[in-house]
Amino acid sequence: MTTIKLKKGYDLMLKGGIADPEIRPAVASSDFAVIPDDFQGIVPRMEKKEGERVSAGEPLYHDKTCERIKVTSPVTGIVKEVRRGERRKIEAIVIVPDGKETPMQRDPKGAVLDLLLDSGLWAMLRQRPYDIVPDPEVRPRDIVVTAFDSAPLAPQLSLVLGDKAQYLAAGVAALQSLTDGDVHVCCRPGEQLDLGSALTYEVSGPHPAGNAGVQLANIKPVNKGEVVWTLDVTTLARIGELVTTGMVSYDTVVAVTGECAAEPHYQRATMGCRIDSLLGDSESENCRIISGNVLTGHRVAADGYLRAPYYQLTLIPEVAVPDEFMGWAALSPKRFSIYRDFTSWLAGKREVSMDARIKGGERAIVRLDEYDRMLPMDIYGEFLIKAIITRDIDKMEKLGVYEIAPEDFALAEYADTSKLELQRIVREGLDWLHAEMC
Repeated sequence: MTTIKLKKGYDLMLKGGIADPEIRPAVASSDFAVIPDDFQGIVPRMEKKEGERVSAGEPLYHDKTCERIKVTSPVTGIVKEVRRGERRKIEAIVIVPDGKETPMQRDPKGAVLDLLLDSGLWAMLRQRPYDIVPDPEVRPRDIVVTAFDSAPLAPQLSLVLGDKAQYLAAGVAALQSLTDGDVHVCCRPGEQLDLGSALTYEVSGPHPAGNAGVQLANIKPVNKGEVVWTLDVTTLARIGELVTTGMVSYDTVVAVTGECAAEPHYQRATMGCRIDSLLGDSESENCRIISGNVLTGHRVAADGYLRAPYYQLTLIPEVAVPDEFMGWAALSPKRFSIYRDFTSWLAGKREVSMDARIKGGERAIVRLDEYDRMLPMDIYGEFLIKAIITRDIDKMEKLGVYEIAPEDFALAEYADTSKLELQRIVREGLDWLHAEMC
């Protein structure tokens, strides 16, 4: 096992962590939804219409440009609504369960590529470059699996896996058949997983050490013309279960975390369930509900739905102290800053209370090496962001644009004095570059 030690980054310690690892039983959700925006690179074309019945694992839509790539339903029921936005963009497909679970069974002895495409698990993979759902016609150089999440209040993926860990070795064998390179799996030190023929790494260091892109950059960076797939260990287990039993599991364990959670806990759920089925006694008033972690998650309403990657819900205050003296400019010793702008750092590392305010406006980029300190990759973050903003392809390529994904800049966005929306800038830049190059 190879050891990777990362020093750059920062562990943001928020209040609202889970103390009790007990997993609570599932609470019935009135409906479920699939959100196409969770699967970057796919232009959806519906296969099911409103009012039609769909089984768990049956395709809801396929990619307009590659019909082999399909996204499937997590439950059996009736397609209640195909929710559309501007220019008829599909924003959500809502399914009402009918209580008659008839999941689709597939032949586990079939070709691995066809199994992944037909089951919808293919849509849970990501490709570097561009951080999109992979092209099934392109064979990857390598595949990287992250077996831990280092984001604030993130759950232990070993708990999320549960008894599905038995399928990891089968998942590795399935992925190995799809690449001429290696399957690399990155774990925290001391993690014990049966990973078969995979090359394993012990990764230590602060967030974003758990990002697959960061791990890939420290194993073997992506060069122009190369393709690498990334995924998390829960998806690896689902792949292993598919090739072993012919079934896809849409069950998950969700970590309900954050300062506003009445009692942070783990809870069983199904992908795409309603948020209010996870809240329990937590009050949603004056509370920001985030599907995911505070750095990369999506803001959702109580009647919204759990978004990919389906294993964390975070609740933080919208405004902790509405009548705070001097607002964001206050010099209270209780205030937190990663740059030691307040005296609170003298108390050492501790859990901090943080609300959803930005506390400042957008400014010009100032060369302070802020991005580089939060990004354990061999790239110049600030110069790369400038190249993306100006759409300079030559500079983007030289500065490592093929290695990155928006989540890699999430911590830098939090620490950014300029208050720029770095993840949005990177996402739009990657989409533009993909359209230009392909």
